[in-house]
Amino acid sequence: MATRTAAQQREQARSAYDAFLRECPTNQLLDRLSDKWVSLVVSALAPGPLRYSDLARRIAGVSPKMLTQTLRTLERDGILTRTVTPSVPVRVDYELTPLGRNLALLLTAVKDWAENHFDEVHAARLRYDADNTGV
Repeated sequence: MATRTAAQQREQARSAYDAFLRECPTNQLLDRLSDKWVSLVVSALAPGPLRYSDLARRIAGVSPKMLTQTLRTLERDGILTRTVTPSVPVRVDYELTPLGRNLALLLTAVKDWAENHFDEVHAARLRYDADNTGV
C-alpha cells in the first residue's frame, strides 16, 4: 500500500464529508448555522465588535437565554471570540474571528436577500394560498 502524506490524508478525509448524510459532522454544522439566531448574531457582528447588551438590543425577540446559548456555541465553534474586561460592571465584548468574518459574508448575503425579496416571497405565498384553498 502506498504511503500518503499528512496533507493527502487530510484531503481524503475532507473529501469524505457528505452533508447529505445525517451522521456527517458537516450536516450537524449546517444544522447549527441555519439557526436564525446564529444568522442574526453573525450578521450583527459583521461590522465590528459589540457588547452583549448591544447585541440584545440589536436582535429583536432574542431571549437572554437564547442569546447566551448562541454566543457560547459560536465561541466553541471558533466563529467569535469573547473578551472580558474587568470593570464594574464587567464589560464583555464579542467579535468575529477570521472564520466568523468569512461566514458573515454568506449569512449577511442571505439576510440581505430576505430583506430585498420579502415582497416577492409574500406575493408568492398569497398566490399559492389562493390557488390551494379547499384542497
